[in-house]
Amino acid sequence: MGRLSRTKPWNHKRPLIQAPLSRIFHKKGGNWKKGREKREWKIDEIGFPSAYKTELPLPSNTHHSRARPSFVKRTGIFPSSTPNPAIKTSHFVELSLPLSVMAAVAPEGSQFDARQYDAKMSELLGADGQEFFTSYDEVHDSFDAMGLQENLLRGIYAYGFEKPSAIQQRGIVPFCKGLDVIQQAQSGTGKTATFCSGILQQLDYALPDCQALVLAPTRELAQQIEKVMRALGDYLGVKVHACVGGTSVREDQRILSSGVHVVVGTPGRVFDMLRRQSLRPDYIKMFVLDEADEMLSRGFKDQIYDIFQLLPSKIQVGVFSATMPPEALDITRKFMNKPVRILVKRDELTLEGIKQFHVNVDKEEWKLETLCDLYETLAITQSVIFVNTRRKVDWLTDKMRSRDHTVSATHGDMDQNTRDIIMREFRSGSSRVLITTDLLARGIDVQQVSLVINFDLPTQPENYLHRIGRSGRFGRKGVAINFVTKDDDRMLFDIQKFYNVVIEELPANVADLL
Repeated sequence: MGRLSRTKPWNHKRPLIQAPLSRIFHKKGGNWKKGREKREWKIDEIGFPSAYKTELPLPSNTHHSRARPSFVKRTGIFPSSTPNPAIKTSHFVELSLPLSVMAAVAPEGSQFDARQYDAKMSELLGADGQEFFTSYDEVHDSFDAMGLQENLLRGIYAYGFEKPSAIQQRGIVPFCKGLDVIQQAQSGTGKTATFCSGILQQLDYALPDCQALVLAPTRELAQQIEKVMRALGDYLGVKVHACVGGTSVREDQRILSSGVHVVVGTPGRVFDMLRRQSLRPDYIKMFVLDEADEMLSRGFKDQIYDIFQLLPSKIQVGVFSATMPPEALDITRKFMNKPVRILVKRDELTLEGIKQFHVNVDKEEWKLETLCDLYETLAITQSVIFVNTRRKVDWLTDKMRSRDHTVSATHGDMDQNTRDIIMREFRSGSSRVLITTDLLARGIDVQQVSLVINFDLPTQPENYLHRIGRSGRFGRKGVAINFVTKDDDRMLFDIQKFYNVVIEELPANVADLL
């Protein structure tokens, strides 16, 4: 197993914990324990210790994560029990912002309320959970038993699949039958291949027009779907194109005019192509929302409505996501016709194969020392570090590089070409550590990732699943380590309650787990 690249030699005699971590932890009972020092530090508005403030010049026109942008749009869809004091409204806010701006704003400012969540879900589903869904429980243990085209099966097996995952066993066939479907499963279980197979099975390859439209919340995820679609349909001659922001509009128009069977894209660019009539909706018969909760709750709702209104009235709709909060389910009512439900309850969501731990860090400013100590102690193939703002991505990247760690960073404020290069290097293994934000969490599909570190805990429990799901892909083992300050105790409790898991303290033998 490879190690993180460093320019200075590794000291094998180095103790597991060294100063200044000795101020934070002491080893007792096989675990890393919280220290007792009560030194006070001041933390500024964006979560950095005051001592670092002069090292990170902030533009005067930049809003920090709790500032209210002038273009915030109020809606009454997402009531909040604990409104953000920086946003003077009793309602949740929806940010209709570009990626570059959204990355700088905390995605949700309200505290998670489990009782409110369950109450809204019960109201939506009704007493028996069948208010507007019908259940679909048919299971197919093999791809051969699904009645798929021979050339599609060849593509599936060539891609490396041998046996369908749980969501594929239940989800491919109803989609192939033309049913509207709502499917929920843990990250890394094969949802993308599920709807790609369903789409490829139903395409008329003699018709050189777009017949399926797939929307994704980020460019990276859209491009990942395009690659999977093209690989699975390799023996079918499928033509797929990704319409995403940050690329040439003229090139999109040229490719679309030449004829494609499937368009995968982000809402903004897809709507632009429809508006310009470069993308003709006349023959579109399948419409898929991937990562639907992200799409419907983070500012894409209006664009999705606009796109849906331009599509033919008779169309099959598929909604796929790792989490399906009540708000997302409620909005799907407007799109779907008697959908079948392949849905797990909140307390049934599992994170199998991923060992989860937390490290108590008394002070925000000690997180950096903790992180560096972990990387100097552990043998890691590839890992992802999550923080909550794009500025903190840049700050942490600079700090890690100054300590001779080789890291890459990506966030929504970077141009598309730069992000593509970084992700290509990370997938190839030439870069082993990626620092990023929630915004791009769902576009990271790298099977070699063995470790996810939440440098900052997510602001909502739903995002936790998407973050740690970057490790343990397709049944592989993975480890998630969460840095927890005193201010994070409530969120750690909410996450454990939300997923019905216990996140234990990081043991001293953590190196044996990787």
